[in-house]
Amino acid sequence: MKKVWYAIALLGLFLIISGCGKKAEPVAINPKTDTCEYCHMGIMDNQYATEAVLANNKTMKFDDLGCMYKWISENKDQKIQAKFVRDFNTKKWLQAEKATYVYAKSLKTPMSYNVVAFKNKNDAQSFAKKNNGTVLSYDDLNSHKWVKNKDMMKKMKGNM
Repeated sequence: MKKVWYAIALLGLFLIISGCGKKAEPVAINPKTDTCEYCHMGIMDNQYATEAVLANNKTMKFDDLGCMYKWISENKDQKIQAKFVRDFNTKKWLQAEKATYVYAKSLKTPMSYNVVAFKNKNDAQSFAKKNNGTVLSYDDLNSHKWVKNKDMMKKMKGNM
């Protein structure tokens, strides 16, 4: 009987430990129900969606990369396990630290922070050149000034 309890205890411990090591993955965006954790707007365009997975495996969804970084700066007590962005060209999820970014004032993003991600650095460089933008690394995002482009916001509101 002791062996059975010992085996059950070991199995339980194994399940607990293996559950702790769960790899963070992005989750699907539902444009009908999902809203940005920062600005509370609906996430309508998957091309710009981003996600941060917390240590407790809760996924925080954002409509704009700038919203994610603003939320992170205001929630420093939250331990982030992983960040995900969308490749601007393919809309496929990427680990944020593996992407190359472009900031371009002429770029329209949902909240006008004007930064997009690319899987391929050459694609980012080409896009930056065509759009008078600046190529940013993942590390550059921490020092980037996350300020909305007010002129772009006015233009976007005028088109509604």
